[in-house]
Amino acid sequence: MTQFTLSADGSALLWTGDGEYLRVEPWGDNSVRVRSARMHPVEDTAWALADKPSTEGFRIEIDEEKDEAVVSNGGIVVRARARHWWNGCQGYEAFVCRLSFHKADGTLLFEETGEGGSLNLRARTYRPITGGDHEISVSFLAPGDEHLYGMGEYQQDTLDLKGCALELAHRNSQASVPFVVSSAGYGFLWNNPAIGSVEFASNRTRWVARSSRQLDYWVTAGDTPAQIESQYADATGHAPAMPEWGLGFWQCKLRYWNQEQLLETAREFKRRGIPLDLIVIDFFHWPRMGDFRFEDEFWPDPKAMCDELHDMGVRLMVSVWPQVALTSENYVELKSRNLLVRPERGEDIAMMAWEPCTFIDATNPATRDYVWDKCRRNYADLGVDAFWLDEAEPEYGSYDFENWRYHAGPNEQVGNIYPVEYNRGFYEGQQAMGRDGEIVNLTRCAWAGSQKYGALVWSGDVGSTFKDLKAQITCAIHMGMAGIPWFTTDMGGFHNGDIESDAFRELFVRWAQFSCFLPVMRNHGNRSLHEPEHTRDQATPLDRGHEAILYEEGALKEMVRAKDGTPRFYSGADNEPWSMGRQVEDILVKYIRVREAMRPYTRELFDQAHRNGQPLVRGLFYEFPHDPNTADINDEYMFGPDLLIAPVTQAGATSRTVYLPGGPDTTWTNLHDNTTHPGGTHVQANAPLDVIPVYARNNQHHNLTNLI
Repeated sequence: MTQFTLSADGSALLWTGDGEYLRVEPWGDNSVRVRSARMHPVEDTAWALADKPSTEGFRIEIDEEKDEAVVSNGGIVVRARARHWWNGCQGYEAFVCRLSFHKADGTLLFEETGEGGSLNLRARTYRPITGGDHEISVSFLAPGDEHLYGMGEYQQDTLDLKGCALELAHRNSQASVPFVVSSAGYGFLWNNPAIGSVEFASNRTRWVARSSRQLDYWVTAGDTPAQIESQYADATGHAPAMPEWGLGFWQCKLRYWNQEQLLETAREFKRRGIPLDLIVIDFFHWPRMGDFRFEDEFWPDPKAMCDELHDMGVRLMVSVWPQVALTSENYVELKSRNLLVRPERGEDIAMMAWEPCTFIDATNPATRDYVWDKCRRNYADLGVDAFWLDEAEPEYGSYDFENWRYHAGPNEQVGNIYPVEYNRGFYEGQQAMGRDGEIVNLTRCAWAGSQKYGALVWSGDVGSTFKDLKAQITCAIHMGMAGIPWFTTDMGGFHNGDIESDAFRELFVRWAQFSCFLPVMRNHGNRSLHEPEHTRDQATPLDRGHEAILYEEGALKEMVRAKDGTPRFYSGADNEPWSMGRQVEDILVKYIRVREAMRPYTRELFDQAHRNGQPLVRGLFYEFPHDPNTADINDEYMFGPDLLIAPVTQAGATSRTVYLPGGPDTTWTNLHDNTTHPGGTHVQANAPLDVIPVYARNNQHHNLTNLI
């Protein structure tokens, strides 16, 4: 006689057997959460699913005779089939419960892999870690013809992720956000911040956590990508409202190294009549890493600086790093109060940024309070409007994930939550100051749920090449599909663009055009000049001691010294609109003015992100899911529902082929030459250096007529 193993507990379906505890429960509209653990009941760890959305109309039906159950919740149905039998050949009792996920009409979305007959496989596996928890994996059979999007930011130009294998870990320019959307009509969140991997293979999908306490994932079903994204936002949190100063142009260079240089740059924008919403003070404005304050010699009156900027209508953002130098004035206190990450072995040095450093433990609430208190008193109270939360991965000198332990647990188990908690500390601190509706913090990394803490993610320190430019298109699309609607890049790329090079100037212009149609239009990068032959000969021995930091081959940096002669981090070559000649200035200013003209439309898109979780940057498939040609187009995108953007991603190109999606009921107007074309066609678009092909859907021009 089969032993009955399925039961209901309130709104949850439960199964136990062979040491495993399985829990399946409705979790928001058309959605379910699945958790399982070995040798202990499942835990209520929230991770990205902080608050359970209200769920009405769900139903749990159990067939005790067959030991099967159905969990129905709106548009999603989960079927559980329990089996218990004597395995005579191998001499043990076998227990298994296999799950499958369906649409309400019975259509199979995906299902756990089976035993494979005599292979005796398990979809959910728990590989023991000696003296600790488990390496956990789960495998599914998914449609071979599905198309997959999301997962955050990986530096590749692959749009359809079906067939990809991805690392579940953060690195500089890699933000792993484990939410994926399938063209089959479902979204899947791997609600586990452990270091791991995922394979979207043709024969199976397999998720792996290298060390974890339990299996935890969330599935939602929807008829459109828009519905899926809305349900995901309800489950993990909505992005806040974007303030008006997030809609315009942001200016930055490697670093403005003193107060007068920064103010003079803002004044020059005003003299030239160039719109400017925000200017940035980047890293090494502090005495030592981890001091969390301005260095007095170079920034003598920050409040007066903020007041002058505000009088000009310009906001100020200041960089904060989670690194703390061993020489910092705060190191001893942070160390004594256990507010720093801790190595499992070896020296307490996580990174060499000018000097030996470690990282704050952002997973510790006491750390978040300590760091915010310093930044509030030394920045926010003086008038600083926003923060640049750099190195949010965090960026270890070598990514030995197993060697670090946090307040929340071992890095291998919880490490991917770090950027969420880092941003959380500043968001909640600004909220406490009464800044709701004005919180935007630039950050270099994100995980599921980061969006609710005002995280504007940029794609990290990417190269200055056309290949890198093309990769940012797919990064922007995938970040939006992963539920992170606020995204930007370093205009022109980060690494050593030579401002005297015609090749870089062309790249910069094409990147600026692309940036105009991102959620935030932001200029930044480590710019270079041709290096005169005498530069290295004039370097002092002290300079040569820091040669790797102060100099780079073929690059002249603006050298910075304190009054006592000691060196500071270099400033970088100029990076303002007028820094690369009149042609570049004219084109960049043209697109800054395009950005200004789009304010009503961009404001509407940010409102959709806030209310319904909709991304601003959308793959063509998002608006045209029934057009099969849109599934893997990786060099075009929609900016909102109405504007199709086709960046130029090849050096020297003055035209490009553009696919216009839809059918006979869709028309597209080229906003450069005003020609109209039907949907479902390829066209050849002219794109001289000052033009990016932009097409308006069904005459929705949004104030851009005659501007592009």
